[in-house]
Amino acid sequence: MSLVEDAPKAVRAGEELDVVRLSSYLDKELGVGGAVAVEQFPGGHSNLTYLVHHGDREYVLRRPPHGSKVKSAHDMGREVKVLSALAPVYARAPRVVAYEATGEVLGAPFYLMERRRGVILRKDLPPELASDHAAVRRVCEILVDALVDLHAVDYAAAGLGDFGKPAGYITRQVTGWTERYNASQTDDLPAVTEVAAWLATHQPAEGPSSLIHNDFKFDNVIFDRSLESITGVLDWEMTTIGDPLMDLGTSLSYWAQASDPPAYHQLPFGPTARPGMMTREEVARRYLERSGRKTDDLVFFYAFGLLKTAVIAQQIYYRFAKGLTTDARFAQMIFGVRLLAEQARSSIERNSI
Repeated sequence: MSLVEDAPKAVRAGEELDVVRLSSYLDKELGVGGAVAVEQFPGGHSNLTYLVHHGDREYVLRRPPHGSKVKSAHDMGREVKVLSALAPVYARAPRVVAYEATGEVLGAPFYLMERRRGVILRKDLPPELASDHAAVRRVCEILVDALVDLHAVDYAAAGLGDFGKPAGYITRQVTGWTERYNASQTDDLPAVTEVAAWLATHQPAEGPSSLIHNDFKFDNVIFDRSLESITGVLDWEMTTIGDPLMDLGTSLSYWAQASDPPAYHQLPFGPTARPGMMTREEVARRYLERSGRKTDDLVFFYAFGLLKTAVIAQQIYYRFAKGLTTDARFAQMIFGVRLLAEQARSSIERNSI
């Protein structure tokens, strides 16, 4: 099977780069000249991602959104540190080529990394894949195995021993995301507060820590065109050190399946409910078998992932409700908050993911 690679498009209005200044920087930093042209990868809702053509070479450029003042949410240096340490020990991590930390060139810090070519699977599967259920299941297995491999990296030996605070990670996450919800709450949604209260009183003991991605899902990985391997993992901005089962829970929170309520499928998930895809139970089972980890608390980790995703949607909706943005897409975010919270409450009540 050979599918069409993920391709960039024209740069969105208002998100252009200063090509003249970028060209000068590249010629000086990389020691070679060449004409510069820029395209943009359209996916993602946070940091901006561009394809930079520099002579006969190609690089991917990452920078914060225009106008963003929240440095902690768009820390280019953090991504550079994790990728620089990971690339030699985790083959799916792209290699960093250059890092401009001052913001003097493009008005914000940015970095360049090698381009990893391949296919990104989004909500609508390519027809040639959708009709092959065995191949669909196989891409699920490959995705899970890539997460297992990441969690097996010796992060201390890679130079990331000080990258996070693993002790008390679960408690900090539950408390932190509950506080973020309280700070951005706009509507009375009992399911949110009920789930948060349950998580606070049902925290499992922490297992051995690992490097965790915190946004590991289909549209953040690149498959080769045969769909036999993952050539790259993207969007490392939330990476830290903590309990890897929290990472699994976040991935499961994006994993809608055919048996979920019809309304739940309105959420913008990936292709996980398509025929041939694994169920959440199957994903979790494969992860546990391949990683050798054990837990009786999958419901906790899944419910936490749903709560975190709900709070992120709530924070976006809060900006719309307060008139801080006029983007009409954000008006619907409150329905996502409700659906995610109700999904978490249902999972807790059923004691099943």
